[in-house]
Order: sequence, then structure tokens, then C-alpha cells
Amino acid sequence: MYDLIIIGAGPAGITATVYAARKKMDFLVVSGDIGGQAAWSGDIENYTGYQFITGPELALKFEDHMRKYGVMVKEPEQVLDIRKIEDKIIVKTDKGRYESRTAIIASGKRSRELSVPGEKEFKNKGLTYCATCDGPLFAGKDVAVIGGGNSALDAVLQLIKIARRIYLVNIVSHLTGDPVMIDKVHESDIVTVMNNAKVLGITGAEMVNGIKIRYDGQERIIPVEGIFVEIGLIPNSHFAPDLDKNALGEIKVDCCNRTNIPGIFAAGDVTDLPEKQIIIAAGEGSKASLSAFKYLNQHR
Repeated sequence: MYDLIIIGAGPAGITATVYAARKKMDFLVVSGDIGGQAAWSGDIENYTGYQFITGPELALKFEDHMRKYGVMVKEPEQVLDIRKIEDKIIVKTDKGRYESRTAIIASGKRSRELSVPGEKEFKNKGLTYCATCDGPLFAGKDVAVIGGGNSALDAVLQLIKIARRIYLVNIVSHLTGDPVMIDKVHESDIVTVMNNAKVLGITGAEMVNGIKIRYDGQERIIPVEGIFVEIGLIPNSHFAPDLDKNALGEIKVDCCNRTNIPGIFAAGDVTDLPEKQIIIAAGEGSKASLSAFKYLNQHR
């Protein structure tokens, strides 16, 4: 029986572990990976204390800080279910079953898929959801980035240093990311922005060789060897059926990170917090851990 189980080891989960360790709680961390979405980010220029740092570098610093406290981490391990039965919180995973008095869900989000013909066939065969992970594989090649928000713009800015030509395929009429990032994209002479363009399918033989779109009222195939899907994220909240969620599947929390079930807290991108930023997720992780500590003291 743990005091606390933390689900997820991204910025929110790792910060929660640091605060839990400092409060001397008996806790366990369960996560599919370490670093979360932060590890997939490119250049980060808005995390206080670092004028410039890459996502993988920041994620490594997070992990180093967490490991300093000798935290017990079950990774990679996928959570399948979390429920509260009487005064116990039961967490079931693909490898075991754990009991705790409190829990923090900081499981983040996962990439949204296109759901078009060819996507499943060419996944990891030229089609990817992570420019940071796979961008270097497409050096000197023509590629397409799908999306128009910050994640898509971040992917383009990483690929500008790598690819020969980039097509930014955006389904709406304008780019919706940060103005600074939009300006940088427009400044590049190797980027072609295609607004009001809908992806119809992915073409290829053994590997991707093109993307089929509807653009300017016509269907066309753009020859590319790489496709980066950056159309948003889906919260990893499916394993918590008893928690209240909004229409997007995000877990509803109050200002103290409490959910509708006493003793279960949530933090970071998996929640209905309006802004999804690394620094905000980290702050929410600290709040959730402090709230769990307070809850334990009140219910000993």
C-alpha cells in the first residue's frame, strides 16, 4: 500500500515525483516512457532559466533530477485501469496491480491520427508522428508536415535544417500557432504553406512516395519521401472511466488538481487546463503532489 502512485513521467509527472520525494512520501511512478511530449519537442526558448534548450536535453535534465531521489519507476509499463474501491485506489497495468491511498494522473497526450487510406500501411515507413525522433532520417529529402498549430510549426522549424523542401499542409485557412513561429516559417524559402488543403491519402510502394490532397478545388499528389503528422493530441485518459472529463476527453480538475474522486488528482496535458505548455505542466505537477500530501495528512 503506497501513499501515492504517479501515473506518467513527463514534465508534470516528474515534477510531482520531486515534490513527493521531498515530502518523504512512499510512492511509485508508473509510465510508458520518461520525458513525455517534452522529449519530442525541438528547440525550446520559453522555459524559464533556459534561453535555449532542446526538448531531449530538457527531458534529460528532468529525469536526472528525478533519479537523484532514488525514485522507484516502473517503465515501460502501461496503465490499463484506475479505480477507487472504498478507501483504496487500485491501479492495474499490463504488468501488475498496485494499491495506494492517493494517485496523480499525469499521463499526458498522444498523437492524433489522420485516419486516411495508407496511414497504417506506411506508419514508420516514411510516415511518422515525431520530427524530433525521425527528422534526421530525411536529410536532403522532400517532406510534408500535416497541421497548422505549434506542433506542426515546431516540426517545420526542425526540418528546415534537414530537408530539401517542406510542404506544410494545413486544413484551415490560416496557421494558428505562435506568431513568432509563423514568421520564422514564412521566412524560409524551402517551405511551401498550403492552407485550406485536405489530406486524402498516403501513397507509396515499400515506402512513402507521395501525399494525396485536395487543394484549390483540385486533387493532386505531392511527391514526398517523408510525412510528419502534427494535427493535435488526444489525452491519455481512457484508463480512468470513473473520472469526469470534458468533450475532448480531458480530465476535469479544480485549482488544487482534484478530480471528482477524492484522493485522485490529475496534472498536465491530460487535464482540462486551458494552456498546454511544458512550464505549466511542471507547475501543475508540483501542485498536484502538494495537494496529495495535504489529502494524506487530513485522512490518516
